[in-house]
Amino acid sequence: MQAIRILSFRATRTVLLSLCCLAALMPARGQEAGSKVTVAELKRPRIGLVLSGGGARGLAHVGVLKVLERERIPVDVIAGTSMGAIVGGLYASGMSAVDVEAEVRKLDWDNVFASRVDRRELSQRRKEQDFEVSPLLEVGVGADGLKAPVGSVSSRGLESHLRRLTLSARHIKSFDDLPTPFRAVATDMETGQAVTLKDGDLATALRSSMSVPGVFAPVEVNGRILGDGGLVNNTPVDVARQLGAERLIVVNIGTPLARRDTLSSLTGVTAQMINILTEQNVRQSLAALTPQDVLIAPTLEGMTAADFNRAPEFMNQGELQAEAMVLRMQDLKLSEADYAQWKARRVKRQAQAVPLTFVRFEGSQLTHPDERSDILLTQPGQVFDVAKAERDVTVLAASGDYQGTDYRLVRTPDGQEGLVFALKDKTWGPDYLQMGLDFSADNRGRSAFNLKLVHNRHWLDKSGTEWRNFLRLGTAPALGTELYRPTNWRLPDGLSGFMSGSLLTQRRSLAYYIDPDGEQDAQVERSLTSYNLDVGANWRELGEWRLGLVDEAWRDAPTLASANYMASRGTTMASEGVDRWRERGWRIKMVFDQLDHAFFPTHGWRLEGNWMQGRSLRRGDSTRPEGRVRHLELQGQRVQTWGAHTFNVFGRLGMSDGVSPDIPRYGLGGFQMLSGYGPFQVSGQQIAMLRLGYQLRLTDMALTRGLFLGSSFEVGNAWERPEEIGRGKKRTGLSLYLGADTAFGPVYGAIVHSPVVGPTLMLFVGRP
Repeated sequence: MQAIRILSFRATRTVLLSLCCLAALMPARGQEAGSKVTVAELKRPRIGLVLSGGGARGLAHVGVLKVLERERIPVDVIAGTSMGAIVGGLYASGMSAVDVEAEVRKLDWDNVFASRVDRRELSQRRKEQDFEVSPLLEVGVGADGLKAPVGSVSSRGLESHLRRLTLSARHIKSFDDLPTPFRAVATDMETGQAVTLKDGDLATALRSSMSVPGVFAPVEVNGRILGDGGLVNNTPVDVARQLGAERLIVVNIGTPLARRDTLSSLTGVTAQMINILTEQNVRQSLAALTPQDVLIAPTLEGMTAADFNRAPEFMNQGELQAEAMVLRMQDLKLSEADYAQWKARRVKRQAQAVPLTFVRFEGSQLTHPDERSDILLTQPGQVFDVAKAERDVTVLAASGDYQGTDYRLVRTPDGQEGLVFALKDKTWGPDYLQMGLDFSADNRGRSAFNLKLVHNRHWLDKSGTEWRNFLRLGTAPALGTELYRPTNWRLPDGLSGFMSGSLLTQRRSLAYYIDPDGEQDAQVERSLTSYNLDVGANWRELGEWRLGLVDEAWRDAPTLASANYMASRGTTMASEGVDRWRERGWRIKMVFDQLDHAFFPTHGWRLEGNWMQGRSLRRGDSTRPEGRVRHLELQGQRVQTWGAHTFNVFGRLGMSDGVSPDIPRYGLGGFQMLSGYGPFQVSGQQIAMLRLGYQLRLTDMALTRGLFLGSSFEVGNAWERPEEIGRGKKRTGLSLYLGADTAFGPVYGAIVHSPVVGPTLMLFVGRP
C-alpha cells in the first residue's frame, strides 16, 4: 500500500512538472503563435528598461535603444516618464530603435510645438489680424476678469505624431498586451499622487506623461487631470520592479539644477523649482538600484530640455554613453538565434485598412462642428486614411477655437469601425483679447506711438457668428466693429459663403508736400468714418471675395499750413481749407494670402485688390463739386527662400478717377514704401511702386523666430491723372535693416536713404 502511495505521488509530480514545462514553452500573451521560448531565455533574468523624463534631453534614450539592439540585449518590460514614456512607449508598441530614430530626425520641431497651425492653413479672417497684433499673445476675457492660456506651447503637433505612430496599437486596451509590456507615469494634478498608466489609449497615455506644467496643458483621463510624471517619479524604478523586472537598465537624463545667474527671473525660478522636485524623487529611485542593475547617465553638458532642434546630438550622446557601459551588460546578451526569436515575438502589428461606418465629434461644449462636417476630407463610407485624418485635425485647429484637437479610431460593441474627432474648447474662451504696440522714431524728430486692442467673440450662435472689435489709441486713433456670420451656402471647390457688416472710424495726421523735393507745406488731420455691408465667399484657406455697399465720410483739416499751401488753395487761414465729402457706392474686394508669416516671411505670396465705384457728395458747407468716383487699389507680394537667403518682390498700385479731394488720396514714403521719404511725402491721386528685397536669417534668438538682416530697393512715384502713370522721373529708396519677429510683434532697426532726403536712422516696433 505504501509503495502504491509512493508511485502515485511520483506520477503526480511528473505530470505537474510536465505541465509547468509546457506552460513555459507556450507563447506569452501578446507573442506570436509558433514562436518558441528558448532554454536560454528561460534561464535569463527578466530585464526591465527605465527611461527618465527630461524634455528634449530624453531623445538620448533613442541612442541607448540603438546600442541595446546592436548588442542583442533584450528588453522584457519598459517603464518611462515624460519623454522617456514617449520613447519607451513607441518602442514597446513594436517600433525598432532605428524606426524611432528615423521619426525623430524627420520631425520639424518648430512646427511640432507651434502655438497654432501653419499660417497658410488659416482662414483669411484669422490671417488679416496678424498684421495688427501678434497671434502669440492671446488671453481670455470675461465677467471674472482676464484668463491666461493653460499652456505656453501647443501639443497639437506632438499629439498628431503620437497618434499616427501608435495606430497599430489602437485596439490594445492593456499595455501588458503590447509587444513589450509597458507603463507610463503621470501626476494627478489635484492630489499630487503618482499615476501609473497601464491601459487605455496609448497615444493619450504618452501625451499625459509629458504634460509639463506651464508648458503643455494637462490632460483629463478618466476624470483625473494628469500632468508630467517627472514631478513625482521621474525615474520609475519601482514601476519596472512591479512589472516583474529582475535586472534593470536605467537611463537617467534629468536636467541638473541651474546656476545662480539664471535665478533672477520668474521663469528661471519656476524652472528651478520643478528641477528640485524632480531631482529629489530621482535620488530616491536611484538609491533603490542593486549592484546587478546598470545605470546609464549620458553627458549632456550645455544641452537643455528645450533644445529639440539638437535631436541628432542628443541621440548621439545617448549612443556614446550606452556603448561605454556595454561591458557591464555582457551577461545580458543573447545569441544571434535567440535574439532573432525574441525580436520575432515583438514585431509591430500592421495597421489594417478600416472602412469607416461613421465620423463624429465629441468634447466641445461651445462650438458646433457637426454643422461644418463638409469641411472634412474624411467622410463615412471611406477607408481610413491617416493623411486625411491629420489634415482634418489641422482644419479644425485652424479655427482657433480649440485647446486640443485629436482623432482616434474606435470600434463599437457590434464591431463597427469609426473615426472620432476629440475636441477640447479653450478654457480661456470664447471671448479673446489681443494687444499690440506700434512705435517708431527717427533721427529727424519724427515719431509715432499706438496701443492696439482687438476683441473677438466666437460662436455667438450655432452658425459660428463672430463679433470683432478694434481699438487703437495714440498717434493714429481708430475704433472699429464687425459682425461676421457664416452661411450655409456651399459652392464647388471649397467655396463657402458669409455675410458681414462693419463700422470703422479713424484719424491720422498727414505731412503734405506739394513738391516732394521741397519743404513740408501743410500738416493735415484726415478723418474717415466708413460703413460696409458685404456678402462674400471664402475659398478654402486661400482667401476671400467680398461684394458690398460702402458709405465713407471724409474730412481733411489742415492744422499747419505754409503760405504756399494757402495760396494754392485760395485761402488766407489754414482753418478755411477744411474739406468735407462723402462717397457712396459699391465695391468688390478680394484678398488671397499664402505667406508663411505676416512679417519676415520666407515663403508664399499675397494678393490684394479693391474696386470701388460710386458718387462723391458734398458734406456740410463744403463747396466741392459732386460727381462720379472710381478707385482701384492693387498690391501683391511673392517670397521665396533658398537656404538662409530670402528674396521677395512687392508691388503697389493706386488709381482714382472722378471728383478728387484737395489733399491727394494716396501717398508713398516710410520704411520700404520709398524708404528715406517721410510717410505720405510723395502723394497723388495715382501711385505706383515696385520693391525688391533680400533677407538673411542670421541666428536664433530667445522669444523670436530669429534675427534677420535685410535690405530693399524701391522705385515709384505719384501722379495726378491715370494716363500719367509711369511718366516722368522715378523716385527711389533704399533700406538696410536688422530685425526680429518677436512675441510682441516685429522689431526693426534700420538705415533708410533716398537721393533727395539723404540717410535716416529709424527704430520701430510693430507694423512699419
